[in-house]
Amino acid sequence: MSEKKDIILSGMRPTGKLHLGNLFGALENWVRLQDEYHCFFCVVDWHALTTAYEESLNIKENVREMVLDWLSCGIDPDKAVVFQQSDVKEHAELHLLLSMITPLSWLERIPTYKEQLQQIEGRNLATYGFLGYPLLQAADILVYKADAVPVGEDQAPHIEFTREVARRFNYLYDRKVFPEPATILNEYKVVPGLDNRKMSKSYNNVIEISIPPQEIPSRVRMMITDPGRIRKSDPGNPQICSIYAFHRIFNQLELKNIETACLEGQIGCVECKNILSGWMQKFLEPVFHKRRELEKDPQIIEDILNKGREKAREVARSTMQEVRSAMGLL
Repeated sequence: MSEKKDIILSGMRPTGKLHLGNLFGALENWVRLQDEYHCFFCVVDWHALTTAYEESLNIKENVREMVLDWLSCGIDPDKAVVFQQSDVKEHAELHLLLSMITPLSWLERIPTYKEQLQQIEGRNLATYGFLGYPLLQAADILVYKADAVPVGEDQAPHIEFTREVARRFNYLYDRKVFPEPATILNEYKVVPGLDNRKMSKSYNNVIEISIPPQEIPSRVRMMITDPGRIRKSDPGNPQICSIYAFHRIFNQLELKNIETACLEGQIGCVECKNILSGWMQKFLEPVFHKRRELEKDPQIIEDILNKGREKAREVARSTMQEVRSAMGLL
């Protein structure tokens, strides 16, 4: 790790086993980044409470399931610091101190705040925790002095907000304590769910990363294809077919042939699904077996998180010494 330069922080809320949308939306990118940067990968369990504060009893098990998926897909604790947010109390202290200098209007204008208020139904989100979660996210990033943060486009405003907070702190206390982190946009591959909507647990349309290989064909058979095709000989439209979207990810080798055959009515949807199942099994089978091996050691996740906690704490404590000094709190 000594040859790596910049620091990256990224995190995921522990919601249990991950699905293919998580893999190709973020996790695949993390695996690549850990070879290029000093990476801190954080299980953001406090963030899980911002919208699911009434369902906290499952968090511990969800943490274990998610980290197992991380490791199965190639996250290496010897290359990156893997830790749990709530194990490093400096996150909370920095969040509190930053809340003293952050204008309320900055939080209220963040696009995802307004969107989620409208989209998430059946929950009371009129809480400070929900309003302030972008500031907690900023504290997560700044406490490690991250140079960059990999995010999807929807989260880019959060990183700009973090930059503003860092800039304000440095200006108010006349110390350059925090760098202003850059945004690294994830190379996101669109992964539709079984019903052709966005893959999401809330829609119950997911394929888990850890799915047993023998279950893949039955799950693929559930996928929605081009509704305009009645017979095999009917010309298809691959661009509106979820099967073709998956071929883009798992079957680049035959992609052009599949597209042509569909457009010309030379391949039926059942055959197309069978071909896809084979490629998905080939890709996901090693992930499944690696997870099975990891599950044999009931202590492994706790040991990894404990080791990561100590590494993360060392950096966070050093940052907080600078913060307290700058604010005259020492």
